[in-house]
Amino acid sequence: MAGIFSQARDQRTDQEERKLIQQVKVGDHEAFEGIFRRYVSRVYRQALRIMGNEADAEEVVQEVFLAVYKKAKTFRGQSAFSTWLFRLTVNTALTKLRRRKKGEEVPIDDYLPRFQEDGHHQVRPVIDWSEGIDDLLVKEELQEIIRQAIDQLPAVDKAVLVSDLDGVSNRQIGEALGLSVQAVKARLHRARLFLRGKLAVYLGHSPT
Repeated sequence: MAGIFSQARDQRTDQEERKLIQQVKVGDHEAFEGIFRRYVSRVYRQALRIMGNEADAEEVVQEVFLAVYKKAKTFRGQSAFSTWLFRLTVNTALTKLRRRKKGEEVPIDDYLPRFQEDGHHQVRPVIDWSEGIDDLLVKEELQEIIRQAIDQLPAVDKAVLVSDLDGVSNRQIGEALGLSVQAVKARLHRARLFLRGKLAVYLGHSPT
């Protein structure tokens, strides 16, 4: 019974949203305010995760909703509005991030595992990740190391990682960034290995 009520609520919300969007398309300012109130927190959170600071995130929010107002007519309803808005948010943030990150990225391959021709590690893993990691993660210093490492990722890899951390599906991430699901998975795997390598260096071990 609860599932039936939930489905009905979702359908009602979807209908209300579609009505608002149609009104935005014809220049209804109140409808636009309704869309803004409904999604501003989500857009800000996504922008903040990608940009890493409040000032840039706020600029992204402003640009995104200005684009929503100007480009509402281009939304055809073939996908959910939230998916269209996520794509717009990610691309706006990436444009700003690419301009800002020139010279800030580190050689990511330096922190990825290296393998011999037979497939074995050139340097055997030296960290036991099964013990103590939960205690480490609560340390503010370590959280800052991880945040800095995420900021050093290439722009697209960072967008993939933070979107995944936000619970966005690989399919949605791929649609937003123009990547296949397999490419999203590959970039996500590489980003995680990079963070692991940076964390290893922080703990005094070999990154590979």
